[in-house]
Amino acid sequence: MPPSPQQQLDRQAQRSVAVLRHAEEITGNVSKTCRYYGISRNCFYKWQRRYQEEGIDGLRDRPSGPHHSRTATETDIVNKIVYLRRNYHFGPQRSRCTS
Repeated sequence: MPPSPQQQLDRQAQRSVAVLRHAEEITGNVSKTCRYYGISRNCFYKWQRRYQEEGIDGLRDRPSGPHHSRTATETDIVNKIVYLRRNYHFGPQRSRCTS
């Protein structure tokens, strides 16, 4: 049975903790630890900062996309287009706005 998405997230966070502990307890050297695990020092320091600020939850993956798109189509226009497509089966040419 494949692991659930929650278990997968926990596994990724636990790997990050293992890398941080390795640098702290075993090598005492960030560069050697990063070389051993094949990660960049920037990544290591990002994990370290997040772990100190937020604990294990800070080590979970975050979306890399922007929170807001400046060029996104307005919600009311999207709703009108969806209405036309569902009720009148208009395609892109017939539902095009000409203003």
